[in-house]
Amino acid sequence: MDVVALHGFLTAVGRSWESVTAVDATERGLRHALNVCRARPAVVVSGADPAELARGLAGWRRTLTVADATGLSTLDPADAVVRRWDAPGFALCLADGAWAPAEGGWALPDDDFAHRTGMVATAEVRALALARLAPRPGVLVWDVGAGPGAIGVECARLGAAVVAVERDPVQCVRIIANASAHGVDVRVVESALADATDLPRPDAVFVGGGGPDAVRRCARVGAARVVVATADLEHVVPARDALLDAGYEVEGTQLLAARLTGGALLAVNPVTVLWGAKKS
Repeated sequence: MDVVALHGFLTAVGRSWESVTAVDATERGLRHALNVCRARPAVVVSGADPAELARGLAGWRRTLTVADATGLSTLDPADAVVRRWDAPGFALCLADGAWAPAEGGWALPDDDFAHRTGMVATAEVRALALARLAPRPGVLVWDVGAGPGAIGVECARLGAAVVAVERDPVQCVRIIANASAHGVDVRVVESALADATDLPRPDAVFVGGGGPDAVRRCARVGAARVVVATADLEHVVPARDALLDAGYEVEGTQLLAARLTGGALLAVNPVTVLWGAKKS
């Protein structure tokens, strides 16, 4: 990336070095650059075709400012897709709202998320799931059967781009509220997974509830990592088999936690977590 040219672009768009994340698509690839744009509020991208960048931002509320031979243009991604660009240089991708991944670790307390009683992935489950999903800047995570979106929000706090797929409209409202409360952006798709179309290919997938049909569909997507959490023992073997059939190496554990509450240990309902890593 040409640092001098970048400085000139930032000056022209009225941005400081500290206020943006810079990504070189030539070095890291367009997919990496897109996922940073999907996750961060202000990103400068070099080495990318603005039309291709805009196409990949469908579904995210973003505005693009692009420098090309004709000067600076600020426009919606839908308009950038159909425009012919003359020797484009840098593109600034801005979110409609302002947020930044929060500090304070991960596997947050359950009550840090708005949720229906018993319908949130517990902190113990999230700690293990996050370790296996490996969310970080430049990757995209699907949170399928997201419920109130605790897994997706935690992934976004760690810098990943996140798509939450949830068919319950009340839960979708909770996802939006939880993402806003934690200062991150999560794209919400109000749909059953079978009806969700044109989703960008994920690097990792979390499947809440462990339903065999959902696991099979997610396994066919080809993500590098798939994590399944279920409290239903009848789902464990079918979920494992679905991952094995799709070419994943599968491991798992059952979490049996007891929380210290008021001087006593109170058991939390056991949950089985499976994780599959794509064979190389």
